[in-house]
Amino acid sequence: MQTIHPSRRNFLKIAAATGGGLLLGFNWTEAEAVAAVDATAASTLAASRVAPGVGFNSYLSISPQGIITILSPNPEVGQGIKTAFPIIVAEELDADWKKVVVEQAPLDTKKFERQVAGGSGSIPHSWKRLRVAGATARQMLLEAAAKRWNVQASECTTDKGFVLHAASNRKLSYGELATEAAQLTAPTDVKLKAEKDFKLIGQHIKNVDNPGILTGKPLFGLDFYREGMLFSMIQRPAFGYKLKSVDSAAAKAMPGIVNVVTFGNNVAVVGKSTWQVKKAKDALKIDWEKDGELESTDDHNRLFKEMLDSTNATVRRKDGNVEEAFKNAAKVVKAEYQCPFLPHNPLEPMNFFAHVRADGVELVGPTQTPELARSETAKLLGIAPEKVTVELTRMGGGFGRRLKADYVIEAVQVSKLVNAPVKVIWTREDDMTGGSYRPAVRYRFEAALDAQNNLIGYKLRGASINAGNATREDNFPSGAVDNLLIDSVDHKSPITTGPWRAPITNFLAFAEQSFIDEISQAAGKDPVQFRLELLDKAKQKPVGAIKYDVDRMKGVIQMAAEKSGWGKKKNVAQGFSVYFSHRSYVAQVGEVSLQKGKPVLQKVYSVADCGIVINQSGAQQQVRGCIVDGIGHAMYGNITFKDGIPEQKNFNSFRLIRLNEVPEVEVHFVQNTIEPTGLGEPSLPPAGGAVANALFKATGKRLRSQPFAEQEGFKGVS
Repeated sequence: MQTIHPSRRNFLKIAAATGGGLLLGFNWTEAEAVAAVDATAASTLAASRVAPGVGFNSYLSISPQGIITILSPNPEVGQGIKTAFPIIVAEELDADWKKVVVEQAPLDTKKFERQVAGGSGSIPHSWKRLRVAGATARQMLLEAAAKRWNVQASECTTDKGFVLHAASNRKLSYGELATEAAQLTAPTDVKLKAEKDFKLIGQHIKNVDNPGILTGKPLFGLDFYREGMLFSMIQRPAFGYKLKSVDSAAAKAMPGIVNVVTFGNNVAVVGKSTWQVKKAKDALKIDWEKDGELESTDDHNRLFKEMLDSTNATVRRKDGNVEEAFKNAAKVVKAEYQCPFLPHNPLEPMNFFAHVRADGVELVGPTQTPELARSETAKLLGIAPEKVTVELTRMGGGFGRRLKADYVIEAVQVSKLVNAPVKVIWTREDDMTGGSYRPAVRYRFEAALDAQNNLIGYKLRGASINAGNATREDNFPSGAVDNLLIDSVDHKSPITTGPWRAPITNFLAFAEQSFIDEISQAAGKDPVQFRLELLDKAKQKPVGAIKYDVDRMKGVIQMAAEKSGWGKKKNVAQGFSVYFSHRSYVAQVGEVSLQKGKPVLQKVYSVADCGIVINQSGAQQQVRGCIVDGIGHAMYGNITFKDGIPEQKNFNSFRLIRLNEVPEVEVHFVQNTIEPTGLGEPSLPPAGGAVANALFKATGKRLRSQPFAEQEGFKGVS
């Protein structure tokens, strides 16, 4: 058992004057607790099941009927956080999961910390805080039962929403004890369960929103409707253009159209239905004029060559004497890898509701960063952030696109201009052509081998468009090579870019892991054994800083090799990849067979070390989703530009992976007691490398550019 020492000021328990009940609020930023009584607030909660406006970060409530309500603050983008958070609380509470109800909290920076869905950081940030919240409530219930029975609390136990006293064969439900527990002082020391005693954590638990999703309940931003609201769609300029003039007469005359307004370089059509505003938007006659460089994919290819040859790169890491190592090398391996721009393409396109009133602003919709939406709105309108409320809906995907607030601000601007509540909706074409894209990158690698085929030198340059630093200079194999140089060059482009699931590593891992296979081939070594030898060197004779856990990385490599039967199978080509990102370690093996002369991806084995797995069901789906996302975009995804205009505008020209192309995926987790690390992103980076290395093994042709299906000899690969 682990002992935690919470202070009192960050917990709140509330007893209702009528009906009773315990409301325990807990601070998600500190493991502290305080007791207080507020009958009015508890009555409000009992009536509405929405947490009252008390000044704490989150709340656990227990009704007299034994219903446990958890107000969850983090945005739900499909990563399962709305299920995982309450599992953690319910575990320490010893709750009956069937009686747990989860409510989505609005933005409240006074009560909550890190109301963000991004960086695979929600669980690592809140793990201990949530456990303390559940454990504190459990201890208060134990003490209430012990007081009623006139026994010591240490003689009592809990199980599935009941306090038990084995010696007298008595038990009381949490609901029966809630009011009495509310009168007690919150404990200053609480004990957390040992991992071996977990009953919910590590099990298969269904997503709490599944019933609503399957029955079409209005959970998503696109579902949101307010009586009297208007709809809007916006025509935006291509990259490098600005608005010159607009003829909106025809659009304004169309049925259901209320107004056509402009702001900045945008033209917004406002009307009474989405179909009416879309038809009117198509009827706009707009003249655009040049406002900067009109970049094309051909320009980017030229820029990449210049950046890779540049003498003005920014050094990110340098160990040893790289020049001497390459000068004395017995063999030098060189290769360049390239990855294109990619759109985010969440199933639910961008949308948001805004109502700008004289007394404040109401925002409702899908955002990964609600605080940014509020602060940008306040800045735009010149008002205090406290005058802006943000209600969160479930998101139909985001992948980093909804970290930005541009689409929220559009709704605010249109609402202000037409003086009415407005919901802005993007079409798929808007979504795909309006940015923000995964940056395009080209990498140049060089490796130096000595006469014994040992890796003695390593160079990596990342040349990127709007990525900043396109490397992760401290990731493996850094620390395992005596002489190493990693640098980068970046081009600033009018084409907007932004975080795309597993930023930077989503394309860097493919390039790095493919090149490591090239080195192992040149050295005449098995790819798995080659990686393990490098990790042994990093462990025994580290060079510079080691910012990854060597043993955890070795663990997933060895387990993946074992589970996949690495090197032991006939008539199948295997490719290996391993990567560390978002504090987690994932190794994958792709298997390819030749069918009628064409390579076919049959299976992917994945082993993840993400610490303690909260929910097996959600975790396995996260891994599978990452792999499908990773291999699908590596094989087929590509956005190209002609004079600042994206050439792919919808799924008829932008290729997605198809259902019959999804391979079998076998998922394994390393069992340990390490606190949970990220999982929403880490399984994506190694996917491209595992597939590329398997395809090379099957065909003898090395893939160095994405998408694979557009490379010579791989057209039609599936």
